[in-house]
Amino acid sequence: MPQRPERTARRDRAPGIAAGGDLVQLVVDYAKQETVGRVRGLGRFAVLGAPAAVLLSVGVGILLLALLRALQTETGSAFRGNLSWLPYLITAVPASGVVGFVSWRIVSGPARRARRTTERDA
Repeated sequence: MPQRPERTARRDRAPGIAAGGDLVQLVVDYAKQETVGRVRGLGRFAVLGAPAAVLLSVGVGILLLALLRALQTETGSAFRGNLSWLPYLITAVPASGVVGFVSWRIVSGPARRARRTTERDA
């Protein structure tokens, strides 16, 4: 009994890929999955992260300015004359602390952990 030609043709093809067009479609779908999803996630991060960063920066700046003005006006005559520069120095200490904290978080944040994981996997 002769075998059907379609069964023989199926055995010759690679399993899971029916034709050349399916391979192209598979590659296109994979590329979309790996790029479009990540770009959407990045867009969402930027849409929520950028305004938050601006508002947080403005808030910290206002707090530092409030500290400076409080030191200048509410301390009486303690910071008058030759010591008028001292409120600026006192305000610079927490400002440099904020800058140091932000720099530390940027350097040792999630991107560094992800990079270490990627280097280990390679």
